[in-house]
Amino acid sequence: MITASQISALRASTGAGMMDCKAALEEALGDAEKAVDILRKKGVLKAAKRADKIAAEGTTKIKIDGNRAVILELNSETDFVAQGDDFVKLAEEVATDLLAKNPANLDAALASGINDKLTALTGKIGEKIALRRFQIVEKSADEVFGDYVHMGGKISVLTILTGTTDSALAREIGMQVAASNPRATRRDEVDASILEKEKEVYMVQLKAQNKPENIIENIVKGKMEKFYSEACLLEQPFIKDEEKSVQKFLDSNGPGITVKTFYRFELGEGIEKVVKDFAVEVAEQMG
Repeated sequence: MITASQISALRASTGAGMMDCKAALEEALGDAEKAVDILRKKGVLKAAKRADKIAAEGTTKIKIDGNRAVILELNSETDFVAQGDDFVKLAEEVATDLLAKNPANLDAALASGINDKLTALTGKIGEKIALRRFQIVEKSADEVFGDYVHMGGKISVLTILTGTTDSALAREIGMQVAASNPRATRRDEVDASILEKEKEVYMVQLKAQNKPENIIENIVKGKMEKFYSEACLLEQPFIKDEEKSVQKFLDSNGPGITVKTFYRFELGEGIEKVVKDFAVEVAEQMG
């Protein structure tokens, strides 16, 4: 009988998925060395070799199911792979699994069986596939989701509007978020440390310009208002009519409509991409 410790040891040494390790050990009758050979022949170890690679391409995706939705980022090493049918199918499966299993965090999501699916595709195509992040969102029956996906998954935005059930209107706000990348929905949600930093920068600039102390405070207030109009979604100029703020645009569609929250995932944001010599990359894959 194959024990959990045997599976764990093989997984640690090869980087292969738990179910792959279990199957290999069963086929090898518990012989760890033979199990490694079996994994190699199945191409699973190819996935382990990709573990230290940087996956900065891929897609972002939104899936809505009634009053629940998930927004996620699934990464690959190249855009070519991200356009493939296998990757597109995997992204849909991962979104479905996340909504069904409702994991508390990324580790729990991967442990739920998703990591085995990622590893399987990595082994098949020879390129690292990684679930980078996700957010599961719930709304009430009298609220509405808006989903907007830009450039085939380069940016995805999920919005929740209150005071309306108009999904097209919610999607319009998603387009706004994609284009303007606000820091927060409203000004009381902006982190206090960010506000203090902005004020400090303005103060230093004004003092360097030898502005009188008695007017610096008023100038800073004006600059902070400008900051809020750029950073806060509801105060931003609406992209289709810049004479109106986003909130005034919503007001024109009916009383009491506003944005509850939004989630914006941009593909690869914060990941440092590595550009390699093509010949070196080919040699690595052949090794």
